[in-house]
Amino acid sequence: MKDFVIPARKAPPPSTISPEARQTLVADGPLTEVIFGEPEPDPKDKEAWRRRGEMIESKGAALLEKTADSYPCTAQYHALKNAGYYEITPKSMRPEMSDCVFLFLHPGGYVAGGGVNASYMAMPFADRLGIKTFSLDYRMPPDNPFPAGLHDAVEAYEELLKIYAPKKIIVGGRSAGGGLAAAVILKARDMGLPLPAASILQTPEADLTESGDTFETNLGVDNFLRRLTNSIALYADGHDLRDPYLSPLFGDFNLGFPPTILTSGTRDLFLSNTVLMHRALRRAGIEAELHVWEAMGHGGFFGLAPEDEEVWGELRQFVSRHSACQ
Repeated sequence: MKDFVIPARKAPPPSTISPEARQTLVADGPLTEVIFGEPEPDPKDKEAWRRRGEMIESKGAALLEKTADSYPCTAQYHALKNAGYYEITPKSMRPEMSDCVFLFLHPGGYVAGGGVNASYMAMPFADRLGIKTFSLDYRMPPDNPFPAGLHDAVEAYEELLKIYAPKKIIVGGRSAGGGLAAAVILKARDMGLPLPAASILQTPEADLTESGDTFETNLGVDNFLRRLTNSIALYADGHDLRDPYLSPLFGDFNLGFPPTILTSGTRDLFLSNTVLMHRALRRAGIEAELHVWEAMGHGGFFGLAPEDEEVWGELRQFVSRHSACQ
């Protein structure tokens, strides 16, 4: 079959989005240079990945710490067997959410976002959703590739089940965290554990084969995300990329999955991941909502546009409908 070649062309910010959103499309996101300033190392060069990870954690924390005051929360660290999580309590706790919790799995391509950054990245969720949030600092490559992070996530879910009824637990994440959230739900289900009340999958890294249409059509259009081929190889560590615990898109959802909300944007490199995951859930009869925002990339509009607040509004409504809180 002959390849379809996309000619070089401009993609100016459309008039259909807010002025604030249009402004964010003319420059890279604040973390883009930190994460993608240099090419990813070879998957076999573990020392280079260690250096890269340390750099991202350090520079990322410096950026994220500046935004922490915008999301007034308290954070307390709890150690698990091989990892740990931050218990984040928002000062703006919604009364109806007071006895529910959110298990949050952080983004970072499965290779970054750990340490204190796991706390910082969960604070907007705790604050905007008004819910106590447990953010898992799961193990990552180069020293702890798959399935270490998955095992940590299962352990965290089991710990929460000791305290909370499953109908009071929401599991979710963004990007790699969204992919891991879906994977841990599949794993927990296959282990015979009860399903959580609901799942939040924001632009999930749900297909590590990167075979979806927008990996081609939105490449270079997304002003945040780049291809993650080397980090995927590092994380997968030789396992079949179609393993549902690596790429939950290939899971059997007919065996059960909780109600799920999925979010993305028309410029998101992971739009196909999100759309395909939604269709897989719906084909299995799972209640699933798909919300796609005009011209939004993988990083959203970096919290600077009214469209970002629309996303939070949809998530709040979804959580309220699908959790058995007070």
